[in-house]
Amino acid sequence: MRQSIVWSRGCTRGVLVLGGLLLAAAVQAQILIGQTASFTGAVAAGVKEGTDGARLYIDAINERGGVNGQKIELVQMDDKFDPKLAGENAKALIEKGAVALFFNRGTPQSQAIMPVLEKYKVPLIAPSTGAMLLHKPVHPWVFNVRATYQREAERAVQHLSLIGIERIGVIHVDDSFGGDLLEGAKKGFAAVAKNPVFVEKYDRAKWDFSKIAPLVASSDVQAVLFMGSGNGVVDGVAAIRKAGSRAQIVTFSNNASGGFVKSLKENARGVIVTQVFPYERSLAAPIVKEAHDYAVAKGLEGVTPAMLEGYAAAKVMVIALRRAGASPSRQKIQQALESMSKVDLGGLEVSFSPTDHTGLEFVDLSIIGQDGKFRR
Repeated sequence: MRQSIVWSRGCTRGVLVLGGLLLAAAVQAQILIGQTASFTGAVAAGVKEGTDGARLYIDAINERGGVNGQKIELVQMDDKFDPKLAGENAKALIEKGAVALFFNRGTPQSQAIMPVLEKYKVPLIAPSTGAMLLHKPVHPWVFNVRATYQREAERAVQHLSLIGIERIGVIHVDDSFGGDLLEGAKKGFAAVAKNPVFVEKYDRAKWDFSKIAPLVASSDVQAVLFMGSGNGVVDGVAAIRKAGSRAQIVTFSNNASGGFVKSLKENARGVIVTQVFPYERSLAAPIVKEAHDYAVAKGLEGVTPAMLEGYAAAKVMVIALRRAGASPSRQKIQQALESMSKVDLGGLEVSFSPTDHTGLEFVDLSIIGQDGKFRR
């Protein structure tokens, strides 16, 4: 099976082709970090933005000489949003010398990677998913740098109830990610003594909203919690609007990217998106100001929520590498992470321990404005 790998040294990118094995050049990295993520497929836009945010910090560190005199080498493999391929990629990266895996995307993908981590005793830093299964029970090799999806969904239901919305429907992708968000929503409904008007699911690979969209319109709901990723949500929202419903759409932080907003086109305005990091345009937050300045130095206007998540993930990774010493082994990185207590990322404190790998619990809500930007 032919796969592709994106190889980077500092700011330099190239594409190398695999013929079943990673090229030998990869093992020459001073500190080799592996990333399997969906660089193509339904969530590619968000993955790119998040990774671009991580590169802002990694590049800045490498330009200053790296970590303990060693530059960070990021090797990336495309899993095409396929859980089986994600697991295979993780194994390949580890076997070729990655001391840690970093910033993968997706709940089913993370599930596929977790047994590989256990087998090889390799830490996974900042999976870009808020799945509860990554938090409880505590996995000894998974270190989260974001709040859980359940907390996001619970907060969304409570917010809608607070502003007087009584009739709420739920649409969720039929996988572990959608089920996780649904559990959080149930907690939210219970807290405000309400029940959803309907709960509908759709296939993650071959979605079809031809029956769900008319149901939304005929049920006259005031809001819809839409639990899904990327293009699936985009197509679902388009179908709902075409069916005549003007219900408030609420989706979640996995869709907090500029690419997602652009994909929504004319349906973007007014969509609520939960957020797990501070407002990306609030320069009063030190982590936002720092990321913004690095982005501007690269000719960008600023950062998006997805970029900020990647940036925070990279900061945690670098802190762990520094604490692991001059020759950071997999076990030393794990120990360094578990020793972090109230470490300031720039207005956000991250903490881990042997019994808690959640890291951060920040949750907020945003709404997409007429200009296509998130407002809070």
